[in-house]
Amino acid sequence: MTRVLLAGGGTAGHVNPLLAIADELMVQGQCAASEILVLGTTEGLESRLVPAAGLTLVTVARLPFPRRLSLYALAFWPRFVIATFQVVRMILRNRVEIVAGFGGYACAPAYVAAWLTRTPSVIHEANSVAGFANRLGARLSPHVATTFASTDLPGAKRIGMPLSRSITHPELTPSPADARAHFGLSPQKKTLVITGGSQGARSINATIDAGLADLLATGWQLLHIVGARNDVPKKPPKGYVGLSYCDRMDLAFAAATAMVSRAGAATVSEISLLGIPAIFVPYPVGNGEQEKNARGSVDAGAALLVRDADFTPRYVLEKMVPLLGDDKALAKMARSAKDLGDRDASGDFVRMMLEALGRVEEKE
Repeated sequence: MTRVLLAGGGTAGHVNPLLAIADELMVQGQCAASEILVLGTTEGLESRLVPAAGLTLVTVARLPFPRRLSLYALAFWPRFVIATFQVVRMILRNRVEIVAGFGGYACAPAYVAAWLTRTPSVIHEANSVAGFANRLGARLSPHVATTFASTDLPGAKRIGMPLSRSITHPELTPSPADARAHFGLSPQKKTLVITGGSQGARSINATIDAGLADLLATGWQLLHIVGARNDVPKKPPKGYVGLSYCDRMDLAFAAATAMVSRAGAATVSEISLLGIPAIFVPYPVGNGEQEKNARGSVDAGAALLVRDADFTPRYVLEKMVPLLGDDKALAKMARSAKDLGDRDASGDFVRMMLEALGRVEEKE
């Protein structure tokens, strides 16, 4: 058995692949739950999702990398050194044999601590544009995996996105009718699922609210995951179900005939694997990684891409409504999506971990 430190967190895009790898390690018999430590922060989604998964969460301070000279920047490096030596103590005290990181604030001190203690480390970069922590980690480890081939990290191998086994290898595949009934929707109606990620997206929500009558007039019904920071309509119209957060995204995907979504790496990967026609509305702030995340699906004809500023009630009326009425176009998009997913990414990443430990031979 192997003692593992999994580092990552903040958003679902970092936490969910981490949990998928934890599950894969246990399914393969590489680890017991008691041998897995998860390193995160107290502020991220990991503070809720990791204990809910029956795993032990240890934390360090949330330390965003400073992008300009400021008082915070001056204090950053001493705080980073403190966090790094906290992780060094965790590694030594728990006799950790390998560190795996998935991006997020906790990863940078974990990678440096692994390097200092000569503990093997393995990195997974979810997005098409790598963040600071994983760019640092890729300089300290030869074992680097990515979701997208376009991600520019030295020596990286594309394996895809580690996803929950409830999506990649479900014990029982839920029917669309059963999934819709779970959410209180009509079992037989075509269903549009809208999600802006774990925190929601106000701009997407506002456009859906404004175009709701036009969307419902198509005969479709809507499952709208508004996000934890946004309010669910108190008096929703018939055919509309709103949720603040969805703990059963496997059922939401099963319910979907089509989707409107941000273009986080995990969401793009899940939608592609399941062959769901999609309209991606990339998050407009940051380094543009979400637009790049969606590019492969769009180029394959499996999805449409619309910039956040262009996702308006007019777009709903002129683009979305005609698409929802075109069964042939939706079927073609679904077929195009089917070849884009990576069902065995979790197993491939665990194999990379075993290669780093010298327990299996590296593939050529």
